[in-house]
Amino acid sequence: MNLTYLDSNSWLIEIDSKRILLDPWLVGDLVFGNQAWLFKSKKNNPQPIPENIDLILLSQGLEDHAHPPTLKKLDHNLPVVASPNAAKVVKELGYTNVTSLDHGESFKLGEQAEILAVPGSPVGPTLVENGYIIKGLESGKNIYYEPHGNHSDSLSEAAPIDVIITPLINLKLPLVGPVIKGQETALQVCKRLKPQVILATAAGGDVDVQGLIKTLLKADGTIEEFKQLLQQNNLATKAIDPQSGETIELALV
Repeated sequence: MNLTYLDSNSWLIEIDSKRILLDPWLVGDLVFGNQAWLFKSKKNNPQPIPENIDLILLSQGLEDHAHPPTLKKLDHNLPVVASPNAAKVVKELGYTNVTSLDHGESFKLGEQAEILAVPGSPVGPTLVENGYIIKGLESGKNIYYEPHGNHSDSLSEAAPIDVIITPLINLKLPLVGPVIKGQETALQVCKRLKPQVILATAAGGDVDVQGLIKTLLKADGTIEEFKQLLQQNNLATKAIDPQSGETIELALV
């Protein structure tokens, strides 16, 4: 299993000979609602668009998961698996092979991989987006991904999980609280799922962030502190803080 970090929430997942492009932001800036004064993130060293992609996987319909400039650039004939909200985005962009997954629904990628949608992050008062469990059908290894640190109680049914991709630090806004949850929520999900490896996402990468939100966001915790939490709780999970463009080859048992 190889995992390549492409900044923010973006990953290239290589599992059982399949290449899955997850929540890609690969071209242009990341802006919410065309409001650059509020938030604008720019890649310092943009990564090339990966070749030979088998599937695009989208967890949310927001721009940092379903990034319109990137999706406009990618091949519109590629199959897409997405949350219902993200499916609307790619369909409006002209993608022709889109599968929308509600929580509990699954999709088979050939005979090599299966993707199960699980409850993810609340977006607004009524909408809960997707997390995913990606399983290699030949190797039997699996990955759980949730980009904001909201972990459903139903995940316990999927234990054990080999690899988790989720935030490991908190990002907080005044009066709002954590918009990205890490540290304690990541520790609790490690206790429940007993992963061999957990990788940080969402808050990393080689990016330059500007705008009002940047001045208000406060980080709470560090990767090193999280590693100490794992040790203090007698968990054998290895925590990795991936670097931009780095491909991590995982030798799982």
